[in-house]
Amino acid sequence: MSAAAPGRHRGAIQPARQIALDILIAVRESDAYANLLLPVRLDRARLSEADAGLCTELTYGTLRLRGYYDRVIEIAARRPATDIDPSILDVLRLACHQLLSLRVAQHAAVDEAVSLAGTVGSNSATGFVNGVLRTITRTPAAEWRERVLAATKTPDERLAAEFSHPEWVIRAFRQALVAEDREVELEALLAADNVAPHVSVTALPGKSTVEQLDAHASAFSPVGAMLDRGDPSRLDAVRLGTARVQDEGSQLAALALSRARPIEPEERWLDLCAGPGGKAALLAAEAAIGGATLTANELIPARAQLVRNALAVFTPQPAVLELDGTTFGELYPQTFDRILLDAPCTGLGALRRRPEARWRKQPRDVADLAELQFALLKSAVGALKPGGILAYVTCSPHLGETRVAVQSALRKLGDSVTVIDTQEVLASVTREPLDLPAAPHVQLWPHRHGTDAMFIQLLEKRR
Repeated sequence: MSAAAPGRHRGAIQPARQIALDILIAVRESDAYANLLLPVRLDRARLSEADAGLCTELTYGTLRLRGYYDRVIEIAARRPATDIDPSILDVLRLACHQLLSLRVAQHAAVDEAVSLAGTVGSNSATGFVNGVLRTITRTPAAEWRERVLAATKTPDERLAAEFSHPEWVIRAFRQALVAEDREVELEALLAADNVAPHVSVTALPGKSTVEQLDAHASAFSPVGAMLDRGDPSRLDAVRLGTARVQDEGSQLAALALSRARPIEPEERWLDLCAGPGGKAALLAAEAAIGGATLTANELIPARAQLVRNALAVFTPQPAVLELDGTTFGELYPQTFDRILLDAPCTGLGALRRRPEARWRKQPRDVADLAELQFALLKSAVGALKPGGILAYVTCSPHLGETRVAVQSALRKLGDSVTVIDTQEVLASVTREPLDLPAAPHVQLWPHRHGTDAMFIQLLEKRR
C-alpha cells in the first residue's frame, strides 16, 4: 500500500474515510476482497455504529459505481482516468461517491479528500484533487448524469456508464435474460446490482428456528430470515453459530439437494467445494436430522479452516478434507448418495455483495473456468452411488457457466446421468412460489427474487 507523505498527520482524517480508502487501495493493489477485509478493519477500529455504517457505504458504494465515477472524473479532469495516479484516482472516486450519491456536505467531502490525497501523493496531487473536486461540485448530480450519458456512443456503452457495469457483463446478462424471454428486465437487474442487499440469516435446522431470530421470515427459504438493519452478530444464535449469515439463494441451493427426496438413514453426503462453509453447515444440519452424514472438501487450506469453523457447532463435527475435487471420482467411486458441487465460477451473480468482481473478471475467465467446472462435475458423478443426486450450483447467471455448461456436460457424460426437474423440487420447499420461466433448472435473480443470481440444476445418476 502507498506510504503516507512525510509530515502528514493521518490521525486528522476521519477514520471511516481512511479505512474506506485503505480498502479501495488493497482491492486494487493486492486483489483483496472487500467483504473479507472490511469487517476486520471495522473490528480493529472500534468505530461507532454510525461511522461503521458510513465506512461500509463508502467502500461498497464506491466499488459498485467506480465505472460511472471514472467517467465523471475524466470529464472534470480533462484527462483519461488511466493517466491519473491510481491511489489519487481512488481518492477521487471516494469523494465522488460522497458528492454525487450521498448527503455529505461538499466542503467536508472535498477537504477530507485533499487530506487523504496528502497521505498517498505529493503536494501537487493534493492541488489536483482539490481542483477536480471543486469542478465537480459546481455541477448538480443530475446534470453530471446527463453529461456522462451524452458522451456514450452505443446502447451498451450507455448502460455501462449509467449502471457502472463492464459492457461484456451487460451482454452476458442480456443473453441470460433473453434465454428466459425476459430481456425487458435487464435495466432492473443492473440497478439491483448497485443496491446493498438486506442481511439474510439461516436458522440451522435442529439448532435454531426462524421464530427465535429477531428478524422477518424470508420470502422463499423456510429456514431463512431477513434483518432490516444492524449487525447480525447482535443475534445470540449468530454468535453461537446456530444461525449463519447466508444469502437466501445459497440456502435454496442447499435445500434443493437435501429435500429432493426423503433422507434414508446412513446416507453419505459430500460438499465437494465447501469453502467458506455456509452451504456445508446447512447440509450438515439437514443431514443430522435425517440420519445422514456429511463430508466436506475444500482444496485451499485457509478456506478449509473456514469450513471447519462453520461446522464446529455440530457434534460429532463432520470431516473436512483438503483434496483436489477432480480426484473424487477415482478416490471415492460410487460412495456418496448426495453431492453438492458449488462450482468455482466468475461470481457474477453476487455483484451486490462483491462489487469489485465486476472490474476484476474478464470474458476469458468463463472459458478458463469451464474446463474445471466439467472436471469437477465428472468427478462428482463418478463419486455418486447409482441413483444418487448431484446438485450443480454456480453463483453466476452467465450461460457459459449455467445451462450451456450443463448441456455440454450431459453430452460428454452420455446416459450416465439424467436431469431432475429442479423447479418442481423447490416448489415443494419454498414458502412462496418462485417466479421462474418453464425449465428443468432454477435461475434466481437479485431483481426478481432478492437473492444472488444462483443457478441450480439437480442431476441423478442412472442405476
